[in-house]
Amino acid sequence: MGQGGEPRRPQPRDGELGAAVARAQDGDESAFAVAYRIVQPGLLGYLRGLVGEDAEDVASDAWLEIARDLGRFRGDGAGFRGWTATIARHRALDHLRRQRVRPRAAQLGADAPELPGPHSTHDQALESLSTARALDLVRALPRDQAEAVLLRVVVGLDGPAAARVLGKRPGAVRTAAYRGLRRLARRLGPAHPADDTGGGVTDGDAPALGESG
Repeated sequence: MGQGGEPRRPQPRDGELGAAVARAQDGDESAFAVAYRIVQPGLLGYLRGLVGEDAEDVASDAWLEIARDLGRFRGDGAGFRGWTATIARHRALDHLRRQRVRPRAAQLGADAPELPGPHSTHDQALESLSTARALDLVRALPRDQAEAVLLRVVVGLDGPAAARVLGKRPGAVRTAAYRGLRRLARRLGPAHPADDTGGGVTDGDAPALGESG
């Protein structure tokens, strides 16, 4: 069970990741490379959602810090995902502050990914967002919703782990992720009546990712 009583949603390679991290902490450089290959795709996707085309540079900075502080990490594979996401988020926010980057408006064209309507299950909605093109759409969400969706979908963290990265309560992160998915579904599909689990969400309820707020 994760913090807050929510069952942890293990990723397929978390066991391999945890073992690789332990070996890397003992000085095995090849094991660190294994950990990098497992974590980097999700971490890079998260950073693309935060800083766009500068994600590679920010990821490089994050991995330098991860390598430097690896000996201080304590935890399993899932914990390592959360720890690296926290470091990457700090580097991304530093980058946004330095560059004062504001996200470009997402272009909702005919080639946008198909998302489920508001009556689909949460897991189905999460799976439908696991595409690179969807990251541009996620970046246009209010900041709290965008980060919650990115951490849950792209990095693969459970609610409590995402909450620790963001410094928020698990319930608040789950709500933000759900609202973000509903907003994306509305933008990509025909208008739907609000359901009974959080209607009244408007496009102006929070600043978009990268804006002050």
